Amino acid sequence: MYIPKYFKVTNVEEIWDFVQKNSFGTVITTEQGKPTATHLPLGLNKMGDDYYITGHMAIGNPQWRAFETCDNVLVMFQGPHAYVSSSWYSHKNVPTWNYQAVHMYGKGSILEEYELIEDLKRMLEKYEQHRENPVLWDNLSPDLIETQLKGIVGFKIKVKEIQAAYKLSQNRNETDYINIIEKLQDEVNPNSKQMAKLMEKRLKNRK
Repeated sequence: MYIPKYFKVTNVEEIWDFVQKNSFGTVITTEQGKPTATHLPLGLNKMGDDYYITGHMAIGNPQWRAFETCDNVLVMFQGPHAYVSSSWYSHKNVPTWNYQAVHMYGKGSILEEYELIEDLKRMLEKYEQHRENPVLWDNLSPDLIETQLKGIVGFKIKVKEIQAAYKLSQNRNETDYINIIEKLQDEVNPNSKQMAKLMEKRLKNRK
């Protein structure tokens, strides 16, 4: 991923926190020169000094077979993104787009059934534990679990390289930066409002 110096993020803990909050990602493999992508909710786990991305896909999806042959799996995560009009600047310029994106590269492998079960338990706890009637692993019937496990394949990707870009108008002067926040807050698009919050938080942390 091309990342200008203004927008490059290298703090691994900061990146990992971003990915935990934006964990619906895109898994990309290449087979015989043709890229294949699947969009999935993913788990992020740290084991010792190593980081792993985990998940599962339908057994009918042929992409899982590529984990056995593809040396480099690419996983992409994205946060909010928003159009930025050049009319919001105090000088002549061109429009642009603000965004957050993380690319992770690694070697994939297939999970054993016990590993898949543990991963499914973690995912249910993450997305269900705050609900009034949480659907957790122990609440599911053994027959349902057995049927569903037959229809999916679990995988893990050991992360070898991380690239992160947060393009949040860091290259603008403070007057323009604040004006961009205000204009984004006035936009109807919820992504624009989210971007405004991110930029405002960054401004507060910088002071």
